[in-house]
Amino acid sequence: MANVGVMGAGSWGTALALLLHKNGHRVTVWSVSQEEVDMLAGEREHKTKLPGVKIPEDMEFTTEMEAGVRGKDFLVLAVPSPFTRNTARNMKQYVVDGQIIVDVAKGIEEETLMTLSQQIEEEIPQADVAVLSGPSHAEEVGRGLPTTVVIGARSRKTASYLQEMFMNDVFRVYISPDRLGMELGGSLKNVIALAAGIADGMGYGDNTKAALITRGIAEIARLGVKMGGALESFTGLTGIGDLIVTCASVHSRNRKAGYLMGQGKTMQEAMDEVKMVVEGVYSTKAAVKLGKKYDVSLPIINKVNEILFEGKDPKEAVNELMLRDSKTEHMGVPWTE
Repeated sequence: MANVGVMGAGSWGTALALLLHKNGHRVTVWSVSQEEVDMLAGEREHKTKLPGVKIPEDMEFTTEMEAGVRGKDFLVLAVPSPFTRNTARNMKQYVVDGQIIVDVAKGIEEETLMTLSQQIEEEIPQADVAVLSGPSHAEEVGRGLPTTVVIGARSRKTASYLQEMFMNDVFRVYISPDRLGMELGGSLKNVIALAAGIADGMGYGDNTKAALITRGIAEIARLGVKMGGALESFTGLTGIGDLIVTCASVHSRNRKAGYLMGQGKTMQEAMDEVKMVVEGVYSTKAAVKLGKKYDVSLPIINKVNEILFEGKDPKEAVNELMLRDSKTEHMGVPWTE
C-alpha cells in the first residue's frame, strides 16, 4: 500500500483518487478551495463534477498544502494546466529529494513554450517527474469503466513502479520513456478537438470530423517529431487515441466549447457555459508559436487560433482550409512511376 497525495480535487483528481483508493492505497486529496473540501468531506460526492460517484469515508481532504505533500510515497498533480506552475512552486518546500510527482493535466505554457513536466522540474528540481496521459475521461474512470493510459518517466524503474500503483482490472497502464511526445500529443489534441466541436456546432458531418482527426494528428506528429518526440507516441494512445476520444466524446470540454462557438457564441461565452477550464484555448497560442519556432505547417491549428483570437468566421476558416494548394497525403511515400 502506498501513501498518495492528490493535488487538485476537480473531476480528474477525484477520479484518480478513487482509482488509487480502490487499489488499496491511502489517499489524501488537496484542494485550494475550502468550499470544495467541505463538500467532498461532507457529502462524500463531487456534486458538480462527478455526480453520483460516491467517495469512501476513509479518503481524506485538506486545504493544507503540507498535509497533501509531506510523507507521501508519490504525488498526483491534477490541477488545470494554467495553475500547474504556481501550484508546483507552492509545493516545492514540502517535496523531498526523489519524491515522485505524476502530472496528469495537459497543456503548454504560452510564455515559455514549456510542457507541464518541464515547468514542474523547473520549480521542483528535486522531484522525479512523470506524466500520465491517454484517452481517459474522468467521468468514465470515476465510474470504473475500462480505460487504457500511458505513464511516461525518465527511468523505467519509476514508470514500472507507477504502472503497478495505478493498474487494475479496469485501468490498464502502459509505460513509455517519451514524456515529450506524450505531453505534446495530449496538449495539442485539445486544439484539434476545438476544431471538431466547431465543425459539429456548424452542422458538418462525420466526413468533416474524420478529416479533422486524421489531418490533425498529422499536424501534431509533424511538430512533435521535429521537437524530438517519438512518432510512435503520436500513433498510439497518447496521440491518435486521445485525439479520437476528445473530438468525439460528450464528456470533452474542448469539443463542447468548440460546439458552442460553432453555434455562434464567443470564446468567452463558450468557456463560461462549459464551467471548467478549456485547456485547448490556453494551448492554441503556444502551438502556433511552436509551429513558427520549428518551421512546421499547422493549418488547422492556425485556423483555430484565428477563430479564437482574431475574430475569424468559422465558415471562412473552413473554406480557406479546403481551398489550400493541392498536396500529396504522405510526402515520405515515393511514386513508383
